[in-house]
Amino acid sequence: MTTDAVQDRSFDEALDALADRQRRVLLLTLLESNPQTADLPASRTDGGSDGIDSLVRMRHLHLPKLEDYGFVEWDRETDELRRGPYFDEIEPLLELLDDHREELPSDWL
Repeated sequence: MTTDAVQDRSFDEALDALADRQRRVLLLTLLESNPQTADLPASRTDGGSDGIDSLVRMRHLHLPKLEDYGFVEWDRETDELRRGPYFDEIEPLLELLDDHREELPSDWL
């Protein structure tokens, strides 16, 4: 495998990680404060079906995906989230989003 192929794959993984709003919010929260507990805005529920669906997706889809990519470390027992070993690879993209937050459509972040 060439170096270019490794870089392309990492960029594709970073874009995949950022493809969902819940994951973007979670990663941006870790950018601001590390560690976090899983009681993040993206995972809170008000008891409604949309909130419960959001929580289920966070715990069974989004957090495992980000953990598989190495962008987060998730302790399932304590619900503590930390920056993962590859967080530094996605950090420049997160900083770019955060720096231009006011210029982006409101439903992006």
